[in-house]
Amino acid sequence: MLCVSQLTKRFGKNEVFSDFDLIIPKNKFIVLIGPSGCGKTTLFDVLTGVIPMEKGKIFWKGMQVKNLEKRCAYMQQKDLLLPWLTLLDNTVLPAEIGGADLEKSKVKAKSLFKRMGLAGYENFRPHEISGGMRQRCALIRTLMFPHDFILLDEPLSSLDAITRRSLQSLLLLLQTEFNKTLLMITHDIEEALLLADEIYLLSVQPMSIREKFVLDFPKPRKFNDPLLLEIEEHVMEVLQGDISGYINGEIDGKSV
Repeated sequence: MLCVSQLTKRFGKNEVFSDFDLIIPKNKFIVLIGPSGCGKTTLFDVLTGVIPMEKGKIFWKGMQVKNLEKRCAYMQQKDLLLPWLTLLDNTVLPAEIGGADLEKSKVKAKSLFKRMGLAGYENFRPHEISGGMRQRCALIRTLMFPHDFILLDEPLSSLDAITRRSLQSLLLLLQTEFNKTLLMITHDIEEALLLADEIYLLSVQPMSIREKFVLDFPKPRKFNDPLLLEIEEHVMEVLQGDISGYINGEIDGKSV
């Protein structure tokens, strides 16, 4: 579905990533995990056209494009709900902006409110509900976009553990029932192992893919599988090594 080739981005002398390659197969849940500040969100900003790339190519369904603007939905850490609108009106914004039939869109949104456990809250405003409920509303709004590719930038990181676990199962619905392809950023190794079909372990800047893990385990998963625990320990060791190396001024033998 998406192929990124030799993508390069710099801020002044700071090289965030150089000749970065990434392939996202259709209907897969791909997770990027790496140290803070390595360039994950910058990659999303380049992919969506928020900031320009220095060089590189982006291929969307086999066709070279400038960026993924209007080709993907983007769910971020903050719910970004408009405080003056009701939850229902927030969720139908994609339809309203895109010129779709608003009444039909409201019917679809209301069915999703029921699926997401928000039935009865359609006319509430964001400040009247909890953080977890706001993220569920943001998830409904994401589903209202007519796109089959979704970028997720740590969408659950601000939530408590119990709420986070319940919303993880909802993220799986995007793939299994709504046939979406997902590319997600997270710092939570356990979350990655529970959700992903493939995990890309990233390095510090200039960001590159250090390792790839293919997880052909059935979902939903329980985090007591010995192989999952082994992968978690390995990823943690690599990330801790990167952080220690950065603090000590050296990564892979290079001064930083």
